[in-house]
Amino acid sequence: MLHVGEYIKGGVGTYLREVLQYQSQRSDITDLFVILSNKSKDFDLSIDNSKIFYYSFERYPQYVFLASFQIYSLIKKINPDIIHVHSTFAGVLVRILFLIYKKRPIIYCPHGWSFLMHTTKFKKRVFALIERTLSIPTDLIINISNDEYLKSTQLGIDAKKSRVVYNGISETIHVSQDKVFVVDDSKINLLFVGRFDHQKGLDILARIAQSYPLDHIKFYLIGSQVLENKDYILDLPDSFVTLGWVDNSIIDEYYSQVDAVIIPSRWEGFGLVALEAMKNKKAVLASNVGGLKEIVEHNETGLLFNINDEEAIVHLLNNLKKEDLQTMGLKGYNSFKEHFTSEKMNNNIFRLYKELLEK
Repeated sequence: MLHVGEYIKGGVGTYLREVLQYQSQRSDITDLFVILSNKSKDFDLSIDNSKIFYYSFERYPQYVFLASFQIYSLIKKINPDIIHVHSTFAGVLVRILFLIYKKRPIIYCPHGWSFLMHTTKFKKRVFALIERTLSIPTDLIINISNDEYLKSTQLGIDAKKSRVVYNGISETIHVSQDKVFVVDDSKINLLFVGRFDHQKGLDILARIAQSYPLDHIKFYLIGSQVLENKDYILDLPDSFVTLGWVDNSIIDEYYSQVDAVIIPSRWEGFGLVALEAMKNKKAVLASNVGGLKEIVEHNETGLLFNINDEEAIVHLLNNLKKEDLQTMGLKGYNSFKEHFTSEKMNNNIFRLYKELLEK
């Protein structure tokens, strides 16, 4: 079994770690290998380092074929039964040569289609054309939400090859004996987790907090500005407390202290932060985009809002009550246990492997 990725920080890294931990324990998988960009060398996958290989890559056209040939050479050396490819750039690097050379069984998960991002119509058409072309040597495609499946098949991705497998995370909760994070219980305490960039919509939340009186709310931010995105200007009000990136081993402590988690994304293929919140019995306040509207049940496990309607968001924030958030958090936990555990995700992925090998 071979997994191929590129830069795996964030949601893709969490996903891959969950998959590898599960597959390393299966007796019917005799060998497990990973190929990643050399920019991911510091990421701990908790498997034998001798099974992890790296290739050189920068996100510029001149590096594509060089990286692709490096990966192809490693694939020939490893000779896997199945290649599971993670994310857009890795999808290009692996599959471009299989348009020409002898094909291997390939499962591809874009972890959010590039043509569904907020970008120009021209770029969306180009991205869709590339994905349609590269779907030719692909045997099965994993969509992480029904929204992704429907929109991709409408744009010409082969529905016969496409499946939906929701992301899942471990049920284990890590809480420190010592309080590493303390909030003001007299406030409604909301937690944001993610990159400070255009997609995640933190600028919208900051603008609302500066423009409207929300003195009853304190916002805590786990994450940081994306260095490559120098054009993204973020002016945070005093009610926002930045915490930087927090290690996964203690992040549950932060979730446990707040009243709810807020996700103001402009677009989102899925939204693992929502699962982390639900696992910790926290309500999710999220924009009604992509997979978020499938994870969050409005008025039951959280609240959904239109990210382009600031007045509606203000109304929602002004009417938050701790008791209601606690009730929704408990319902969210039940939904997480039923639909979004790593065990459920991994069992569904493994069924796809068997389906592919039986073809």
